[in-house]
Amino acid sequence: MTQQILILTDYKGFFGSKQKSPIYRGGMDLTRIITIFQQYGYQTVIKKFSEIDIQEIIRTKPIILYTSSEDESDRYKSYIEDIILALESTGVPAIPKFTYLRAHNNKVFMELLRNISNFDDIHTIHSEYYGTIEELQSKASHMEFPVVIKTFGGAMSRGVAKANNKEELISAAKKFSRSSAMKHNIKEILRKVKYKQSYVRESFHRNKFIIQNMIQGLSNDWKVLVYGNRVYILYRGVRENDFRASGSGKFIFDENIPEGILDFAWKIQNFFDVPHISLDIGFDGKQFHLIEFQFLHFGTTTLEKAPHYFEKRNGKWDIIREKSNLEDVYSLSVHDYIKNKFTE
Repeated sequence: MTQQILILTDYKGFFGSKQKSPIYRGGMDLTRIITIFQQYGYQTVIKKFSEIDIQEIIRTKPIILYTSSEDESDRYKSYIEDIILALESTGVPAIPKFTYLRAHNNKVFMELLRNISNFDDIHTIHSEYYGTIEELQSKASHMEFPVVIKTFGGAMSRGVAKANNKEELISAAKKFSRSSAMKHNIKEILRKVKYKQSYVRESFHRNKFIIQNMIQGLSNDWKVLVYGNRVYILYRGVRENDFRASGSGKFIFDENIPEGILDFAWKIQNFFDVPHISLDIGFDGKQFHLIEFQFLHFGTTTLEKAPHYFEKRNGKWDIIREKSNLEDVYSLSVHDYIKNKFTE
């Protein structure tokens, strides 16, 4: 029986992310992906989320490939989450599973995934997470500084700050967690006046955020994309007088990489059991540190611009000096994953 794949696009008809897309933020080339999947023997259908027949999907149980979204306030992403969670709850296989969609552009849930894992190698960074500034204020005096504070979303080092003491931490947290809306705030102030001490006002800082221990002495990090048995890796130097590497522009595709980093990335991909993953990895000269990770809709520059990649063959890593096509590599990683997970 021919395996069915259902590709779900957003309301614009876009799928995934691609840095060099002919249309700005237009995603991957679906025509090419379908052609490749046909060559692999799949029956492939493309639909928008709004076009699907839920009962038909439950009956036929195709493998679902889907896009995410980075729209303002994650409004459309919330809609995607509703659909993928509903489908997965009926036994329809989605790649990646809903848990990993939830972690997209959501560093609080990403860190929860880290913390509930039993994978010791990724626990050199530990996080605390808060839903309001008030929750932090009662604990800030007992923290060891410096720390890193991050908003729950964002990329390119936006929403990331270093705090050397309690005062800097509270200041940054107030900025990152601010959820003020004038009409809401006025109502809350009036309620406080009316009900006096019996009323506890809602917080004006309800955007969730995380606080992490700071890994000292990093002059760079490594952006690592793993697709199946291929690894693409990019050196990213930190910004001038800063500790952040993402968005610094100091990027180098260097064949001379830290020994062990490929195996470290490979183990992370295998642990989370996904066809592809994006990793930010730090190396302090002795130990690797998983800074951040994403499972879908992540940046693809590291693959698209790389003059080479590393491939695991017969238990060892070979360097392949050639350019790669995103759609080809994406499709191959999904095909290999399906063969291993869904083929008897």
